[in-house]
Amino acid sequence: MPRFSTGVVTRILSERPGMQRVEVDGQPAYVLTELVGPVAPDDRVVVNTTAVDLGLGTGGRHVVHWNLSRDEWSSEGRGTVMKLRYTSLQADVGAAEEEPDRPPLPGDLGGTPVVACALHSQVAPVAAAFADTAPGRRLGYVMTDAAALPLAFSDLVHDLRSADLLHFTVSCGQAFGGDHEAVNLHSGLQVAVAGGADAVVVAAGPGGVGTRTTLGFSGLEVATMIDAASLLGGRPVAAVRFSDADPRQRHHGVSHHTAVALWAAGRTALVAVPRGEAPAVVPLGGAGRHQLAEVDVPDVAALLAHRGLAVRTMGRGADDDPGFFRWAAAAGVAAAQLVAGG
Repeated sequence: MPRFSTGVVTRILSERPGMQRVEVDGQPAYVLTELVGPVAPDDRVVVNTTAVDLGLGTGGRHVVHWNLSRDEWSSEGRGTVMKLRYTSLQADVGAAEEEPDRPPLPGDLGGTPVVACALHSQVAPVAAAFADTAPGRRLGYVMTDAAALPLAFSDLVHDLRSADLLHFTVSCGQAFGGDHEAVNLHSGLQVAVAGGADAVVVAAGPGGVGTRTTLGFSGLEVATMIDAASLLGGRPVAAVRFSDADPRQRHHGVSHHTAVALWAAGRTALVAVPRGEAPAVVPLGGAGRHQLAEVDVPDVAALLAHRGLAVRTMGRGADDDPGFFRWAAAAGVAAAQLVAGG
């Protein structure tokens, strides 16, 4: 059950659209301003302390639930579609599908490459490699609701947008806060293509779940991403989760999450691997009959550093776990080559 406490905002650490980082009684917290409005020093607030109390992965921060220093607060919504439905934080964010002046969404993605990622951190090497291989092309990001729901929470997306590696965002399902809102993954892909994406990268937000069981993990949605892209006439590309450094055997080398997701995918995806990197370890055949593509991968660490990006996955950077970044980047290269090839 949730745990709440009250305290006083003692410091504003940083602000960006949709989010403030603050201290409450000296303890780090964050404010999702789209849901509860902004706070100021000396405001008395209610904070949700549940995740920190349980030692879960919120970065050691509480979440501001309400500002007791005001009697009411509201902001104008963008339509009638609600997200966080039937919770005390449900909000009328609207959806691209209901915008009256929007042209009809495309029934077919027209062969647009769609990169399916199991982890949020894979988006960075995918985006960097895509931009390097297909300069000037537009990459859209579709965020699913399998992990963190507020897009504003993602430092990674904020940094990639600032570095011009992601051109716009779509939050789908119960995720919210993108440049465009979509009701589900399938229509989210349509919204991305309608928005001018030459390619799309799809991933949940930060904070995926794993349970050490065969199917109980957030990244299984890669199978759904592949099927959705294929069904709608896109060209799905699977970003392989790989690690040189993960101490867990199930994630060392090609992660069992990738193996299971490709097994579960009922439609064909292109599985991109760095040239010469033992492609036989990638599970092929089975339900999806996936195609294999070996590609030349650029120096991902150098690409990210050039953009001023210090990206980490499970606490490890590109120097600590080069295979993770290299194999994810392979999917970005493959998507770029599909764009160039028409």
